[in-house]
Amino acid sequence: MGLMVFFDTNIFIYIVSAAPADRAKREIAQRLLLEFEFGLSVQILQEFMDVTLRKTQLGVTHAEISDMVRHMIGYPLVETSVALAQRAFEIKTRFGIRYWDAAMVAAALELGCHTIYSEDLSHGQDYGGITVLNPFL
Repeated sequence: MGLMVFFDTNIFIYIVSAAPADRAKREIAQRLLLEFEFGLSVQILQEFMDVTLRKTQLGVTHAEISDMVRHMIGYPLVETSVALAQRAFEIKTRFGIRYWDAAMVAAALELGCHTIYSEDLSHGQDYGGITVLNPFL
């Protein structure tokens, strides 16, 4: 098994988005999905469902959301726990980032990932051994 990466919610949202404005990002996100072994967390699943159900401009049907969730849960998945929340709080305090971003970093660390692909954190930033890359730059 190769080194695993962690995908933020936005990667999965762009994969399914039918919005014309997301076309270029969709192509990049789809390529990432095929290129890497990846992991995610229950938090990412929850955010994916929330955003795709709420933002109708994405043009994603309930069936497509359900299919994507079934696909996502087939990969290594970190469940929310008290220990994860505590580690996220420590990361949030150390790096001065939002708690939910810190929870994502904590989950990626738990999976042993070396990279997080996200457009929400600082590109190139190292968060305790995990580097964030924004594939859409």
